[in-house]
Amino acid sequence: MLKIGDKIPEILGTNENGETLLSSNFKGKKLVLYFYPKDNTSGCTAEACSLRDNYAQLRSQGYEIVGVSKDSATSHQNFIAKHELPFTLIADTDTTLHQAFGTWGEKSMCGRKYMGTLRTTFIVNEDGVITHIFEPKKIKTKEHAEQILKLND
Repeated sequence: MLKIGDKIPEILGTNENGETLLSSNFKGKKLVLYFYPKDNTSGCTAEACSLRDNYAQLRSQGYEIVGVSKDSATSHQNFIAKHELPFTLIADTDTTLHQAFGTWGEKSMCGRKYMGTLRTTFIVNEDGVITHIFEPKKIKTKEHAEQILKLND
């Protein structure tokens, strides 16, 4: 698992339009790289909409936003259109990026154990180095943008 002080990988993955995203695309900008379980579920939608509603303020503080889930590019296109998301989403269908960041792990629901995305957000500086990690239990989906903005207070 990547930790604070680590440099993120150069190849991040493929977005909803089939374009390869590279960490060098974000050089000179701060990056909010957030991993979430599934498009169009209540918590994931609340988190995405929090980031959408505060997008201008996040951008004014130098942040770019990229979401990552195991969903397909088509699912991401629908999610973006339905909720008017102004940022790109990586379709990590084979969990390569999840595994590199340590966000693919065992979860349980109703006593059933399964593998899935551990909701986690990485804040990356202008040089591609992780400066902060919001771990699953620390993320408040409806207020996630505010949590990020408070880092600069």
